[in-house]
Amino acid sequence: MTRIIRDPFTYHLPHLDIHGETSLTCIAVLKSFINDNLKLKNKQIVIIHGKGTGALRKATHNYLKTRKEVKRYYIDGLNDGETIVELNIK
Repeated sequence: MTRIIRDPFTYHLPHLDIHGETSLTCIAVLKSFINDNLKLKNKQIVIIHGKGTGALRKATHNYLKTRKEVKRYYIDGLNDGETIVELNIK
């Protein structure tokens, strides 16, 4: 039996899982996800990129640097396979 441990601090936040995407296609999905959450006025979102080689994490972080709507982003302390993003909501 496998036991799933969920982070109680991020469990309620909107999640985007980009496992299996390439670095280029994950940007299109990420752009749409951020735009949707800006419209919904969500202040925090979670991007699940996995651990692996770090290519998706690097592509995600490089893209987040270019978005003026992103206040800050950081690796989740309990799971280094996901990034928590704080959005500037007006």
